[in-house]
Amino acid sequence: MTTTVFTGIAELTTHADADPDAGAVADAALVVADGRVAWTGPLSQAPDADERVDLGGRAVIPGFVDSHAHLVFAGDRAQEFAARMTGTPYSAGGIRTTVAATRAASDDALRANLKRLTDEMLRQGTTTVECKSGYGLTVEDEARALRLAREQVEAVTYLGAHVVPAEYKERPEEYVDLVKGAMLDACAPYADYADVFCERGAFDAEQTREILTAAQAKGLDLRLHANQLGNGPGVQLAVEFGAASADHCTFLDDKDIAALAGSQTVATLLPGVEFSTRSPYPDARRLLEAGATVAIATDCNPGSCYTTSMPFCIAVAVRDMHMSPAEALWAATVGGAKALRRDDIGHLGVGARADFAVLDAPSYIHLAYRPGVPLVHRVWKNGTPAG
Repeated sequence: MTTTVFTGIAELTTHADADPDAGAVADAALVVADGRVAWTGPLSQAPDADERVDLGGRAVIPGFVDSHAHLVFAGDRAQEFAARMTGTPYSAGGIRTTVAATRAASDDALRANLKRLTDEMLRQGTTTVECKSGYGLTVEDEARALRLAREQVEAVTYLGAHVVPAEYKERPEEYVDLVKGAMLDACAPYADYADVFCERGAFDAEQTREILTAAQAKGLDLRLHANQLGNGPGVQLAVEFGAASADHCTFLDDKDIAALAGSQTVATLLPGVEFSTRSPYPDARRLLEAGATVAIATDCNPGSCYTTSMPFCIAVAVRDMHMSPAEALWAATVGGAKALRRDDIGHLGVGARADFAVLDAPSYIHLAYRPGVPLVHRVWKNGTPAG
């Protein structure tokens, strides 16, 4: 077994403690063995190792866990973005534009775009990615999306219930039957989770319930797009079904916050969406103060948020959602891991997978303090240099 000690760490954030404000170790060292964290602590107490890597006085943080992304698609919707910036409100209807482009694209084109985006994520410190389907909306195209996603990411989510496609516009119940029937049968072998866009313009409470019930019976864990465009039943359904996460959570009432705080369902916030749609930001402070578990993810997609940058999302969460830099970093690492029901990533406690990012900065605080600056110097995944 080869061991490597990383020295020259100005500040090491491990998140081995459950408290995001527990602080970081200054003048630290990190020991990795067989792709796992073997030891962390002050440099003065570091054990001997077979190899030594000097990180030059930089900060080290756990690799980001991006627990919500839509990466299997073709084309873009830049004109839709431009229209929003001049006053056109966001709605779920633009998804159908991407569906048409994605259906027409070859496997190789979709695979290449997926790799381009995951490579961008890795360069910015993201070491674990969740990817959804949802831009095929036929049995064959949804299964294809999940198969391609499975080639490149660790967490894969079936989202046949993204919107009702144009050909079923007048027959939405037939599409729900397809999503919970033949499409689910074809997609379940490739997926870890199932998701539903429970929202006006997409799927209502009863349709969502039917789809979640069928997916759960197939052995899939659940996630839910909830309360993005207005108050609705999404959060309550996520908690009722024991979903791993309720994502967006933009419009919450007191009952929604109480339900999340009293559950194991993670409230996954997507600040890049509000930035890109000029929508109100989620009330992260109320969630945190109520005791809910909060994650931050990019929701990278071609319509409502076309960013792969977790550092950008952290900066927005600190500036506009009133999270502290420590809370935002925890939400982008441990929070994301919890949203995927993983305990081996998102932190650098002993035994965790050695996924970490080295920052060209003395502290993780610079992620929010210097927004837009490419601070990630280098990334390690499974103890090996990545990217």
